[in-house]
Amino acid sequence: MAALAVSVFAVPLWADEVRPDTSGWFENPAKLDQRGGEDIYRAVCAACHMPDGKGAQGAGMYPALAGNHNLEFADYPTHVVLNGLRAMPALGGQLDDAQIAEVVNYIRTSFGNSYVEDPATSDLVAASR
Repeated sequence: MAALAVSVFAVPLWADEVRPDTSGWFENPAKLDQRGGEDIYRAVCAACHMPDGKGAQGAGMYPALAGNHNLEFADYPTHVVLNGLRAMPALGGQLDDAQIAEVVNYIRTSFGNSYVEDPATSDLVAASR
């Protein structure tokens, strides 16, 4: 009986230790509150495109962002984040213009990508809406 009591109370304590800090995530269910491209990517994109940006296949096909030539120009990933594409949901209603520009610039300059010319801007996102 004592072992059962210890296991019942120990698991929740252990579970809290291994969970990432998600304070502030999804405080408003209609909007995503993360700021900064990396934080937005980790909270929204990494589950499908993987933390290393290499994509995944299984129940669906989630393209790699690493080495993806479609990211060369900011217009394409901006359009995809705003409007979605195939299995990717449209995030234009949950992310503001600055957040979309931040995450687009993050994926264009991370995972071995070095597309630094002509970064996405809030104005580009607003014009794409």
